[in-house]
Amino acid sequence: DEKNCKQWNYQQFDETAGVYEYDRTLTLRGEHSQPDTETCRSARYQPNPDKNLLRLSIGDPSVFGNFDPPPQVLKAVSDNLATSCYGYVPAHGLVSTREAIAKYYNSRTSPLTSSDIYVTSGCSDALRIVMDCLGSEKRNILLPRPGFSLYETVAGNRGIPIKFYDLDPERDWSIDLDQLDSLIDDNTAAILVTNPSNPCGSAFTVQHQLDIIAVAEKHGVPLIADEIYKDMVFEGESKSFGELSENVPVLSCGGLAKRWLVPGWRVGWIIVHDRHNRLSKVRGGLTRLCQVIIGSNVLIQGAVPQILATVPQSFYDDTLKRLKNASEIVYSELKDCPQIRPFKPKGAMYMMVQIKIDQFEDITDDMDFVEKLITEQSVFPLPANIFGIPNYVRLVLTVPEDLLREACRRIVEFCEQHKVGVPRKRSRTEAP
Repeated sequence: DEKNCKQWNYQQFDETAGVYEYDRTLTLRGEHSQPDTETCRSARYQPNPDKNLLRLSIGDPSVFGNFDPPPQVLKAVSDNLATSCYGYVPAHGLVSTREAIAKYYNSRTSPLTSSDIYVTSGCSDALRIVMDCLGSEKRNILLPRPGFSLYETVAGNRGIPIKFYDLDPERDWSIDLDQLDSLIDDNTAAILVTNPSNPCGSAFTVQHQLDIIAVAEKHGVPLIADEIYKDMVFEGESKSFGELSENVPVLSCGGLAKRWLVPGWRVGWIIVHDRHNRLSKVRGGLTRLCQVIIGSNVLIQGAVPQILATVPQSFYDDTLKRLKNASEIVYSELKDCPQIRPFKPKGAMYMMVQIKIDQFEDITDDMDFVEKLITEQSVFPLPANIFGIPNYVRLVLTVPEDLLREACRRIVEFCEQHKVGVPRKRSRTEAP
């Protein structure tokens, strides 16, 4: 409390400052926090006790046990455990690991060596390091809207000014390039792009990627590419920005979390695509920032070479097939509901759904929609205002098929019960 703050000379934590947190009547600490029974009990809005809680909110493919890593991944870690993987290693990663990542992502258009790779504690750590290295209190970074909440959190923590460019849902969530161009000034340090996208589930066309690179080249601004979902495209073609860029430096952030389905293992990487060595002074900063936490998990990063070398293409193909099937199920179940509009994804593991507020009798915004949906139907999507866009929700596609269908059925039923013209009914949690 305030008395203790003064006595012990510390500042009380401001719970309203976290970008991850939304708190109207339901307290959820970040999209990665699982809304378990105890969390919901402590909130004013509780799930319907007559219906099991269906979580469509968590971007963790391991939650339901239906998306497991392949046996080659587990074997790689088991084999590495038998080696001397107990001590400290270079903070920016084992040489063998950096060599393996460079070899895996090497291309004719963007040749890589181990010196271009920095191993981090997950992709989130990679993003933190890159943003911290390029940005400053006087150097702004451009972020997508809607976009992953962590970007704004990192920038706010480091005092980095930010500007938002918009993604257009009517054009497959592509970037408004004229707006992007207008936002860049002499103090712009980088443009951050996400492809494929969390939360949108979109994947840029190669031509659109080239157009984005052209804007960056016009202004001499590097790209930070969040590519944790790289190669997770099930419709169309999309490539790494680093493969496509001839002149613009690209710092690509990736990791094991999503494609290999092990988000808890916390191994990521930064790949520096810089054909003309324009970021020579940045590389030392990346290394020093890796030293802040003295490096990534040695056991797991030591298994990376074997993982990259042994996981068969059939595993990746099967994962994409299942994600695409899930997206088609959800789209088919929701597309004819007049009160909402699903947007068919092309990659990653998410779908955005627009809430047509004017079609509801008593729903005021996406927060209200989610809170009442939890209370009445025990279905929990993520309100998209935490990603910077109002009146949408994000659905996760890694939920088992039977639960996906059941969740969609409940959402449609909820919309029917709250549509315009239907008299408002008292919520079961409201006092008579």
